[in-house]
Amino acid sequence: MKVVSLVPSITEALFDLGLTEHEVIGRTKFCIHPEHKIKNVPVIGGTKNINIDKIKALQPDMILANKEENIKEQVEALMADFKVLVTNVENIEDNYYLLKTLGNIFNKEEKAQQFNLKIYDVLQQAQLDFPVKAAYLIWKNPYMTIGSDTFIHKILAEIGFENIFKDQTRYPEIQMEDLADAEVIMLCSEPFPFKEKHIEEMKAFYPDKKIMIVDGEAFSWYGTHIAKCENYFKELLDEIHAMQR
Repeated sequence: MKVVSLVPSITEALFDLGLTEHEVIGRTKFCIHPEHKIKNVPVIGGTKNINIDKIKALQPDMILANKEENIKEQVEALMADFKVLVTNVENIEDNYYLLKTLGNIFNKEEKAQQFNLKIYDVLQQAQLDFPVKAAYLIWKNPYMTIGSDTFIHKILAEIGFENIFKDQTRYPEIQMEDLADAEVIMLCSEPFPFKEKHIEEMKAFYPDKKIMIVDGEAFSWYGTHIAKCENYFKELLDEIHAMQR
């Protein structure tokens, strides 16, 4: 079966499940994992600006899209000519069924189950000793954070962080003053590429707070990615536990 993936984390999952470049025949420019395999897969635009003509030329048997990451009108245009599976992953249970579905479609059921079990194991091992109030920033100018109806929020909660913006939804804009209640301010590596200089800027406002760069992929990439974040979460929690002592 020839498939085009419009979702970076799903592209990674397909290769992790054992599909080849002969099966994954199209991807977005943001599909960057696994690097050694995706380099041979044609790019069909970005997640929000798909080149429909390029996809038509590839003649896939199936297209994999996502409710949040892709534009509804573009996906509907593809549905006129192709079989399109639109995914919606808001929590770990959704992720479980995403991998189960992909396993069933591509005859990789056993591999999918192995990844699901590994993900549950990774999250079970990654537990804070005490709840920590956290703010997770995804954007700058304006500052934007995450509400309770996001996958990132669910991963933070699984580990033991309390999102101080849990009473809000989606990706609200905030001001610097709104971060006052956070014990930890997390600046993600994507979609906005926060750097050390941004920590320094924020330290001028909150000199006594723990402010850190976190791996955006570890918190926002559903599919198989979390299964590979065991060491990352361990190091992150070691750093938080050191702060608590």
